[in-house]
Amino acid sequence: MITKVWTNICRFVLAVVFVFSGFVKAVDPLGSVYKIQDYLEAFGMASWFPFFIVLIIAVGLSTLEFVLGIMLLFGTKQISTSILTLAFMLVMTPLTLYLAIANPVSDCGCFGDAWVLTNWQTFWKNIFLLIAAVSIFVWQNKMIRFVSVTSQWLIMLYSILFIVGISIYSLQYLPILDFRPYKIGNNILKEMSIPEGESPSVYETVFVLQKDGKKKEFNLENYPDSTWKFVDTRLVLKEKGYEPTIQDFYMLSLETGADISAEVLSNPSYTFLLLSPRIEEASDNNIDLINEIYDYSVDRGYSFYAMTSSSDFQIEQWRDRTGAQYPFCFADEIALKTIVRSNPGLLLMKDAVILNKWSHEALPDEYELTDALENIELGKQKEIGTFNTIGIIFMWYFVPLLIVMLLDFAVVRKKIFHRKRQKEIN
Repeated sequence: MITKVWTNICRFVLAVVFVFSGFVKAVDPLGSVYKIQDYLEAFGMASWFPFFIVLIIAVGLSTLEFVLGIMLLFGTKQISTSILTLAFMLVMTPLTLYLAIANPVSDCGCFGDAWVLTNWQTFWKNIFLLIAAVSIFVWQNKMIRFVSVTSQWLIMLYSILFIVGISIYSLQYLPILDFRPYKIGNNILKEMSIPEGESPSVYETVFVLQKDGKKKEFNLENYPDSTWKFVDTRLVLKEKGYEPTIQDFYMLSLETGADISAEVLSNPSYTFLLLSPRIEEASDNNIDLINEIYDYSVDRGYSFYAMTSSSDFQIEQWRDRTGAQYPFCFADEIALKTIVRSNPGLLLMKDAVILNKWSHEALPDEYELTDALENIELGKQKEIGTFNTIGIIFMWYFVPLLIVMLLDFAVVRKKIFHRKRQKEIN
């Protein structure tokens, strides 16, 4: 009895973690791609995997976690599910131990941007999950099944289609749920500022220099003479203080080199920002529509800037290819990837408040830009109800499954009834 209770507790804990982890990755597949690319760069393997392969890995990983979680939740395919779960944890636990020790990336990204854990927190979490995975592997026959063998295939297939569909939709139209500091409704200036009475974190610049084949670390106070050769530099946290949620937003004008972010963010009128982490990799499928939005902005007196981390040469190539006339600014690549999960993507803000965001596949057109933004729906902040969105997703997934379970229960009960009647007759 004790082993049965323990096994099912372990099974439900694993199910919740796997479903949550798979789902938050699926609603932001590009975020998962960027995190995997961080891993590959840290291991010196980035050039081995083209973007589409990394994307397939990202969607496949979220699908695997979500479906494994659902199978654990319903108690289906108990042998294969317990083996896959144990195998998954046997791979992830040593990996997260290495990440905790070597620290090649700041966080593992196991829960996307929804819940950021340190590498050591992730490792200890995985130790607990590994114990749970071993338990359900050893006592797999103790797991309680909630559906019949016939229905388990339908549940598994539906789960795969559902979570892959979520990923495809989020790739096409931006993440369904946004857990980042640049989500709609946030004030960028406010997210960048330090509240009154709070002290910022204090960092020290450490320089790694080399001389006679030996490397040594220095700071500004004991920086040596020119006989030492520069190797690397990094920031070291000396005193923990308040950390603003946005620390990497800046806009360096291509023409002047000046940081115009304060001017842009303090603009009381509307501002369009066309965001492209790498302009040479940006889609130009809807460039005519982007140019029309720029012309609309000029006609109405609104600001319009393109932001990218690419070089002058790449920007000029984009201009030659697309006929772009809008001004360009240099920005941090990671910040641009964080702001909008599209290349390019479009953002509309006013008084530093993000009103709306669009992927390049869902840009506003002439049928929406019919008047000044002050007079049309497009100029109002898009209503984003996180709980409503979660509720809708929950209904789309679990209501059909609930119907399947009820029908499955009715069929099973009917079979049991017929067997009893047959015995009575015999």
